[in-house]
Amino acid sequence: MRVLCWLFLLAASSSLLLPMHAGTPKKRVLLLWQKPDGHPKDTHEYELGQRILKRELDKIPGIDVTLANADDPWRDGPELLAKADGVVLFVSEGAKWLNSNPERLAAFQACAKRKAGLAVLHWGMGTKDAKNIQPFVDLFGGCHGGPDRKYQIVSTDARPVGKHPILNGLADFKARDEFYYTLKFAKTKTPLLNVTIDGEAHTVAWALERAGGGRSFGFSGLHFHENWQSADYRRLVTQGVLWTVDMAIPKDGIAVK
Repeated sequence: MRVLCWLFLLAASSSLLLPMHAGTPKKRVLLLWQKPDGHPKDTHEYELGQRILKRELDKIPGIDVTLANADDPWRDGPELLAKADGVVLFVSEGAKWLNSNPERLAAFQACAKRKAGLAVLHWGMGTKDAKNIQPFVDLFGGCHGGPDRKYQIVSTDARPVGKHPILNGLADFKARDEFYYTLKFAKTKTPLLNVTIDGEAHTVAWALERAGGGRSFGFSGLHFHENWQSADYRRLVTQGVLWTVDMAIPKDGIAVK
């Protein structure tokens, strides 16, 4: 009788815990894209790329993904950012776009202050004008900016650097892309992926634990839309986003097909 009573109490207590676990709020991730920016077809395909990333993130329990067009004037931007636990920027000349509107910049800074995750892809980290570099680096950890910025289309080995949760399940892989390199970085960034350009290793993906708390991730590849077909690319980017919002990443990496 005592055993039956104990089993009943154990089951009852377990059932009380289930709603609490089931009711854990999902991480709200905002994927920002813009319309074509004049680059050739099948390059800088911001919307299509973000749709693929959404498909990968939708497989992860505990994530709620929203796609949003960020073309100017993007009046609902600050409101959307205020609700986000993570933001992924895949837009045209993103550092310029970020700094061109004081309310927009303030909204991103507010995201960072409350430790929201920030991630950026390819031209989303770009600016031709050097004045936009530092505010962007402070938020995202790296920037392809100024008149001395460098980029090159190369076919090369992409090599993971060290050990980091974002790199789980990744090994060296072949890549053909227009990579931005000699980027302007935060001093405390952690290199994640190197490629060889003109005989030298250059960091093209990184992670940052921001000084005020919160995490950032960047990857300078994805000029060519076809690179989303690479399981290595999708794993790197998806795990980068998950890490920024403090989601656990399996030891062998997430499943990508």
